[in-house]
Amino acid sequence: MAPATAGYFRRLTRRLTEDLEDLDAEELVETSQASGAQHACDCSRGEEVTMVGRLRSVEACPKSGNASIEADFFDGTEEVQLVWIGRRRIPGIETGKTLLVRGRIGDRGGRKAIFNPYYELREES
Repeated sequence: MAPATAGYFRRLTRRLTEDLEDLDAEELVETSQASGAQHACDCSRGEEVTMVGRLRSVEACPKSGNASIEADFFDGTEEVQLVWIGRRRIPGIETGKTLLVRGRIGDRGGRKAIFNPYYELREES
């Protein structure tokens, strides 16, 4: 078997047998590196960051006096909570969407968070 063919089958076998979450995380890390973005695991409180990742969950909290939208953002290395204060809905902010986000890393309940981040929706690959 030719070396190129052997490499193809090795990659195919890996993609069929490896955990989907691991493959997704690896893909997000590669996308992040290609765009020059930072990794969440390397960021610390107070730092201005630019990251690329995917929304794992989105929740609107309109019943409280302070309406907000909270989203769990994963870049392949670590999860960061995104919080838009004073918003009840943001078009395009949905579970599964890929975003580029910019903002300052803060802390919310012991988790990394970015409040009112700048964001750009990215094309699905």
